[in-house]
Amino acid sequence: MTSIMTNTAAMAALHTLRSINNNMEDVQARISSGYRVETAADNAAYWSIATTMRSDNAALSTVQDALGLGAAKVDTSYSAMSASIDVISEIKAKLVAAREPGVDKTKINKELTELKNQLASASESASFSGENWLYNESTDAVGVKSIVASFNRSTSGSVSVSTLDYDTSTSILIDVQDTSRGQLTKGVEVVQPDTITDPTAPTTADATYHLLYVSGSTAPTGSKLVELATDTTDDDIDGMISAVDAMLSTLTDSAATLGAITSRIDMQENFVANLMDVIDKGVGRLVDADMNEESTRLKALQTQQQLGVQALSIANTNSENILRLFQQ
Repeated sequence: MTSIMTNTAAMAALHTLRSINNNMEDVQARISSGYRVETAADNAAYWSIATTMRSDNAALSTVQDALGLGAAKVDTSYSAMSASIDVISEIKAKLVAAREPGVDKTKINKELTELKNQLASASESASFSGENWLYNESTDAVGVKSIVASFNRSTSGSVSVSTLDYDTSTSILIDVQDTSRGQLTKGVEVVQPDTITDPTAPTTADATYHLLYVSGSTAPTGSKLVELATDTTDDDIDGMISAVDAMLSTLTDSAATLGAITSRIDMQENFVANLMDVIDKGVGRLVDADMNEESTRLKALQTQQQLGVQALSIANTNSENILRLFQQ
């Protein structure tokens, strides 16, 4: 039936054209934003996952910064520790030289004094961001230092932060308030060999030696400073050499620990960087738009839109054909 009141063909063409225009708006939004799922209305499940993972990636970025800060602190401590080991080795060599008969011990002691000053300078300068893991002026022990190492999310959704801990009691070289807490300020006891089992052993008694003593000019009662004088005996020098060698061994262990932490931080930094990339890729697979597909779809919709407009135009011309029936 042909009617001038209701144009069914035009209504159908208009409905199709509206559908095409809506689809075109969606495609254009994807092309302009680059996202297939930009809001929760697009896909609530994927949008929720993507939002959570982007938040976790931001937290991982902060972890990466914290690891960089921690690495700088460890590198600073290791650098000063390594320099201190070199100085201790030099002190040990000077003490061995002092064992040579006829050598001027007072001149060697001047060199020892400067080497000790260098140790104090290296320890005090090993500061980064207000923290010094080799030198302590506080009445409290430095204790354990923590470096933020990772951000974790469990399968249940709970989150936690993991840290990499380092006990600085093994690396404090100088403690101004309590000399017993510093590796270079605490006393090192040297036990002399037994003269019964070793007839060539020295007859001097056991002694405790201090390389550095920052609280005063003299060593504590019953202790000796590692310093030379004209009347310093060979037995005392042997004791000093043993004490310095023990300190060198302790510092070597501390440096090895710092080196291991440096290696661990480097591995963790690489892992966090790779993890962030993997998360970005995973989120992209969920919400990113395929631009090749969207551009092809847009071209098809543009063609459909042109055809829809033509179809609507043809449908509207039907009423004009009715007028011709009434023409004379």
